[in-house]
Amino acid sequence: MKRLLFYVVFAYACWMVWQRFEGNKVFVTQSPQWKQTVIDEASKLPAYGDRMPAATQFKCDGRQYCSQMHSRAEAEFFLHNCPNVKMDGDGDGIPCENDSRW
Repeated sequence: MKRLLFYVVFAYACWMVWQRFEGNKVFVTQSPQWKQTVIDEASKLPAYGDRMPAATQFKCDGRQYCSQMHSRAEAEFFLHNCPNVKMDGDGDGIPCENDSRW
């Protein structure tokens, strides 16, 4: 009887080791080919602090605050191209960071 119990315990231990190391292998698959993403497109944008191109749809009209802007792009244009704006409190070149509208 002891011998039978020993074989059962030994078989169970072997099965547990096999489950741990062989039975639950994660199969590695080939990664998909790289596709152009938003990150690639973002590299074509001007860096913060650079002037925006003059052919944009915005113009300096005296607005100064984030609450007066209609989009993030408009706020960035005003910050980089218009005088006396008050949209970058910490001076890092990113306008309206606390505005939750965009």
